[in-house]
Amino acid sequence: MNTISSAPSNFPASVRRKYLAAVASRDANSDGAFVYGVRSTGIYCRPSCPSRRPDAKHVMLFSTPDEAERAGFRACRRCHPQEHRQGAQAGMIQRVCREIETSEDGRASLSRLATVAGLSATHLQRTFRKALGISPRQYADAIRAARLKSNLRKEIDVTTALYEAGYGSASRLYEQSNAQLGMTPATYGRGGLGMNITYTIANSALGRVLVAATNRGISAVSLGDDDARLTAALREEYPCAEIRRAPGEHSEWVRAIVRHLAGQNPRLDLPTDVIATAFQRRVWEALRAIPSGATRTYSEMARALGDPKATRAVARACATNPAAIVVPCHRVVRKDGSLGGYRWGLKRKEHLLRQERAGMMREPGSGKVRKIAAGD
Repeated sequence: MNTISSAPSNFPASVRRKYLAAVASRDANSDGAFVYGVRSTGIYCRPSCPSRRPDAKHVMLFSTPDEAERAGFRACRRCHPQEHRQGAQAGMIQRVCREIETSEDGRASLSRLATVAGLSATHLQRTFRKALGISPRQYADAIRAARLKSNLRKEIDVTTALYEAGYGSASRLYEQSNAQLGMTPATYGRGGLGMNITYTIANSALGRVLVAATNRGISAVSLGDDDARLTAALREEYPCAEIRRAPGEHSEWVRAIVRHLAGQNPRLDLPTDVIATAFQRRVWEALRAIPSGATRTYSEMARALGDPKATRAVARACATNPAAIVVPCHRVVRKDGSLGGYRWGLKRKEHLLRQERAGMMREPGSGKVRKIAAGD
């Protein structure tokens, strides 16, 4: 039998008062923002639960059902709080994203976003990052970068483009341009002209693998059987860049990818330098957050991003991912469990998933599954 934790609430006093008021009034709008446990019963509920209102002195507040269960509480059978959280959280994330997207300068203060979410600033930061893999500020930066790219493609001069996108100064833009554009704004405006990419083609467990990179990170990873086709695909991806074959460059990254494909390097955490829209960046960050050996459906990814209707957009972002393996789009499958599509062939996708699952083993005598860490 679980023992109820007596740990004090980690919510500020003002937030605790607000949440207790929501419990007292059975506020359905607060469902998904938190759950509450009742010490005297050992049960946790969502705020709108129709059960009898508990005395405040017996109430413990938790950010998520998981926290409540770790503290020894069990889920209420009337309001089923563990089943409600995903939809409510997705709606909250979507509201926060829309608030950022509709702000004039592509930014909104954390306190303002917390008010929109109905959470404390700390709770919002944690929940947003867990859902999308990036912070609210990083999402805002991606929105501004997308606006800037759109302006530059219209051949608007850099100064006008940066201010219309919400950058307060040219120096601020150039500080961030390498990370967000993969090049300077002027270079991006010329279609990538002047961008230097080197690539290597090597043998791997899945055939030939092309790895292309700048000094900042991986720009492309392609799988195939024909070197000429792999090279042509790279040039199509970056039509205005300066591209050359250089087998000796970025050898450490190439070796890491080849070893990963051979099942010898389960943890692949390499830097990327790719051009992406704000939505693509969100999807690709979320893909990198999926644990090795696990899968998500396209609809689950869309809900996690706060937009349940974006299933097709998620699929497109996966299909246009230039850095396969490093950004593991192979971990997304259809709702019925079938593999769906894969740019490099379904046999390769099946192999990757099977290999990752083989990287899981049962601890002797425990019945628990754990991932084999590098060096085990």
